[in-house]
Amino acid sequence: MKELLKNKVFQIIMATDTIQQMSIWVRNMAVLFFVIEQTDADPVAISLITIFEYLPIFVFSYFGGAMADKWNPKKTMIIGDSLSALSVLVILFLIMQGYWQAVFAATLVSSIVTQFSAPSSVIMFKRNIDEHLITPAISISQSMLSLYLIVGPIIGTFLYETLGIQASLTIIAAMFFISSMVQFMLPNSPRNAEQANATVMHQLKDGLVYIIHDQGLRVLFTVLAIFGFATGLIQPLTVFILTERLGIDAQNLQWFYALSGVGLLVGAILSMTIVNKLKTSTVLFLCMVVFAALTATEAFSTLVYITAPLYFLSGVTTAFVQVAISSPLIKTVPEEYVGRVNGMVSPLLIGGLLIGAALSGVLMKELSLIPVYLISVFFILLSGMICRLYKETGN
Repeated sequence: MKELLKNKVFQIIMATDTIQQMSIWVRNMAVLFFVIEQTDADPVAISLITIFEYLPIFVFSYFGGAMADKWNPKKTMIIGDSLSALSVLVILFLIMQGYWQAVFAATLVSSIVTQFSAPSSVIMFKRNIDEHLITPAISISQSMLSLYLIVGPIIGTFLYETLGIQASLTIIAAMFFISSMVQFMLPNSPRNAEQANATVMHQLKDGLVYIIHDQGLRVLFTVLAIFGFATGLIQPLTVFILTERLGIDAQNLQWFYALSGVGLLVGAILSMTIVNKLKTSTVLFLCMVVFAALTATEAFSTLVYITAPLYFLSGVTTAFVQVAISSPLIKTVPEEYVGRVNGMVSPLLIGGLLIGAALSGVLMKELSLIPVYLISVFFILLSGMICRLYKETGN
């Protein structure tokens, strides 16, 4: 662990991740509250925020991964954060001129840029961190993300309520600019001539061919899509667990989400040593079985003191899944494909989640709450069984 903490690249990426995540949470809360104020809490306008955040994942994630495999990762990260800072300043100017709708672009542009810069940081991990330290590095990274999930909304809300939208956007721009400056300390990371000169279409096609011909990746991505669908079925129905099963007010949902965040933090810490000792297929299979049991218990429970710990345990399990997926993708995938392979993860998972979420309301009206949860349990167990087919190479 000391060796990892002394690694210069790890230190820099953790520092920039911290700056970026805080700026993203300031953005999320500022945009949310500003839109609520401007539209008198119009649900359509509020839902557009989510659309602008997730749509670029489908459109640009794999393309961004292909570009990360082609471009110099250090320069990509620096240019990405610099463009984010510049775009926020442009949006700030438009808002000052009275075009408040430009605030939606803050979420859209930031999300697009992330699809290019995030794979580049994964490539920097691959190049500069020893393989036996990859799992602890991913675990610490997930721990930090969990911490931001807990404290980010608090800080973002405080800044907006205290300073308003213009000052919040100024802070966001400054933080992205600082992040880009810190990234200048990363080691040089030139691409070889073959990668740099390859056409975009060749990069995209070559990456898909690699994924299709790798049995482990095919199975893993199938698991991700099914698991995303299963969680999407029940994610929009969480509020009904509180109101119908527990008989408490929906406003208490924030505390259940906080428990999930704490669970993510604890799980990320625990996974540092445990994930390395087991095969990825074994970790994922066990996690799916645990998830299925937690989901079924959540559906049938009518007691707060039983349901609340389930959210904490779900957070712990989610952290293990995230680390178990990310570690082998960095360890075993050749560097020239890391960006494209990682670029396929989010669209598959979120795509499955959104399909499940689109069906959840309809199914609940037809079947009621508990049957929908049991359908989710079935698909979680199905993804767990498919995990048994996952054959790793080197983990």
